[in-house]
Amino acid sequence: MTNLVGNWNYPTAMRFGIGRISELADCCRELGMKRPLLVTDPGLAGLPMVQEAVAANDASGVPTGLFSEIKPNPVGKNISAGVDAYKAGGHDGIIAFGGGSGLDAGKAIALMVGQTRPLWDFEDVGDNWTRVNASAVPPIIAVPTTSGTGSEVGRASVITNDETHNKLIIFHPTMVPSIVICDPALVAGLPAHITAATGMDALAHCLEAYSAPGYHPMAEGIAIEGLRLIHDWLPAAVEDGSNLEARSHMMAAAAMGATAFQKGLGAVHSLSHPVGAIYDTHHGLTNAVFMPYVMVFNRPAIDNKMGRAASFIGLKDASFDGMLQWVMDLRTAFNVPHTAAELGIKEDRMDEIAEKAEADPSTGGNPVKAGKAEMYQILAASMEGRV
Repeated sequence: MTNLVGNWNYPTAMRFGIGRISELADCCRELGMKRPLLVTDPGLAGLPMVQEAVAANDASGVPTGLFSEIKPNPVGKNISAGVDAYKAGGHDGIIAFGGGSGLDAGKAIALMVGQTRPLWDFEDVGDNWTRVNASAVPPIIAVPTTSGTGSEVGRASVITNDETHNKLIIFHPTMVPSIVICDPALVAGLPAHITAATGMDALAHCLEAYSAPGYHPMAEGIAIEGLRLIHDWLPAAVEDGSNLEARSHMMAAAAMGATAFQKGLGAVHSLSHPVGAIYDTHHGLTNAVFMPYVMVFNRPAIDNKMGRAASFIGLKDASFDGMLQWVMDLRTAFNVPHTAAELGIKEDRMDEIAEKAEADPSTGGNPVKAGKAEMYQILAASMEGRV
């Protein structure tokens, strides 16, 4: 009974459904925004979905600025440039619009517009979050356009330090958007390979949250239902991007994964973060590469849990081996590289990656204790393809 203790937080107001992007201006007014700044990535900035959202806001009397100078893995300079644009435009709120990069950058810009300390002072370590001047953080609306990171319901952003090439988690409770618009129609045009990679990111979130130790039955329940939705609908979404039923379920699963992982993540993310920072790899794809190797490493602690999950999501082989085979089959179907070497990782940087993985905040949630030596062991297996 002494272990039945936890601190639980759950996400925010969500407007879910096809066509609900039409409510963006109403959401701005609800939060008191009169001149918001829409933050997105360069690829989306010129697409109709963004241009139409800005035009609709303008026509509704909510003039909206646009900032898109962010990398696929946002860096500190992107956040500084966004803060400058926010202040120069006299903005009073943020619309974070896009995949993980747009959402994370938007939230980080909102955090920083009223701070005097540097961004890195708010890394998710200890009580650093208490340094934030919370009253200076403007309201945030999130509009996801992928189904993977779930950053739309998160209280943190992953930003790469330009100088150290470390991916850092910047955290504060005020970073969770006040309103989320989940419109599956915005995801319909996503290419199959991006749908697959972001879907595997959602899978990693649900799988690691479900596997993490600690008492959080609400998160665990959400994680396992997220796994079922991914099992049932991710292949359909990859096969036919216009399948809005599949898109809807995957958009829900992505938000569920990010809601659940407040329970914890693990070594999949611990290894993916430094690899993404050093080699600028796609986060979801990198997670997919490391996933089976971490599962095998964690087997002593998660064997029974994987059997329960396999049964719940409807696998014929309701065991750890059944879950592992399902993951392997997805990787094959989606052309995910089997080895970490195929991501471009060089042997001479393995020691550095293992050291950074040990220090990653996600490591504390891994169900089997993993220090630098264990991270190197997992990485070595992944380089050689030894599952």
